[in-house]
Amino acid sequence: MALDPGQKCPMVLLAGNSHPELSQLIAQRIGIRLGDMNVYHKTNRETNVEIKESVRGKDVYIIQTGTKDVNNDIMELLIISYACKTSAAHNIIGVIPYLPYSKQSKMRKRGSVVSKVMATMLGQSGLTHIITMDLHQKEIQGFFDIPVENLRASPFLIDYVERLIPDYRNAIIVARNPNSVKRATSYAERLRLGIAVIHGEEKYDDEDKEDDGRNSPPPPSRVEYKKIEILPAIHFAKGKPRAKALLPKEKPPLNVVGDVGGRIAIIVDDMIDDVNAFVKVAEVLKDRGAYKVYAMATHGLLSSDAPRLIEDSCIDEVVVTNTVPHEIQKMQCHKIKTVDISIMLTEAIRRIQNNESMSYLFRNIGLDD
Repeated sequence: MALDPGQKCPMVLLAGNSHPELSQLIAQRIGIRLGDMNVYHKTNRETNVEIKESVRGKDVYIIQTGTKDVNNDIMELLIISYACKTSAAHNIIGVIPYLPYSKQSKMRKRGSVVSKVMATMLGQSGLTHIITMDLHQKEIQGFFDIPVENLRASPFLIDYVERLIPDYRNAIIVARNPNSVKRATSYAERLRLGIAVIHGEEKYDDEDKEDDGRNSPPPPSRVEYKKIEILPAIHFAKGKPRAKALLPKEKPPLNVVGDVGGRIAIIVDDMIDDVNAFVKVAEVLKDRGAYKVYAMATHGLLSSDAPRLIEDSCIDEVVVTNTVPHEIQKMQCHKIKTVDISIMLTEAIRRIQNNESMSYLFRNIGLDD
């Protein structure tokens, strides 16, 4: 018997082991209990999933985010999704606040575009729809053959600035590097603040790794330039000078483009993982006269000894959302503050379940955000 187009399928909410607190918040806001399911590791470290209730003909929402144990998180999600697929679930929607491997979205040397592999695996496992938040590159959506809702956390972070940063009208939005200018501009326009950009020799993320010679001359350590002589396309007359070899590019010293003197500096980015770059930027901002420095981002991965580095740095406050669990880091560093975004994920789930438009969730969101 065919399903009546106007009839809604029952909803089931399943949660992996990555972020139990966020799963409980979403379940409470929706007003349903989490589905009965066991996800555990066998003695040989293989992941085992047991769904203890029927999902046949139902819309299943699987809540799983990326954490430090990223590979286990991925395998849990894939196995749960496939278990629902083979149990004849009607729709399988992955709620993945932080999509793992989203930083590896470009070819580097002889590597691979790992986020494309992730997209293929998630689609093949049975997922029919994905809800995520602040992808590292928005173009990652094109890797998927299924719909992807890329939600934004900026309204929550902007609300935090307006409510909890005293004298925020005296603030300035700081782009951590030239690649973050669009995001910083989007924040600055909505807060009606100015913008500053950090520019210079410091390398901040994986997109600034040592070049392999495809886009610029290789460094001197790899080629002896005194032996290179580049001939021009046209023969010069005898005695005319030939073209000299190009030297590798050199970046200027770390600098701030914009006036931050006597201002509150708010550094914005999509994630805070290795905090060394943020600490160095904060030191430069303090040297240029900023009297307070805030760091704001959607995903607070805070890997390695990040809490200690933040605690010992001149950063006054680090504000992140709860897309990634970081309760242990908060106990180690009092400067880390959390913004709850479960209400947006809940509303996205409700709208998908009721076949409503998602455009409401993108109101006042700029294209550059």
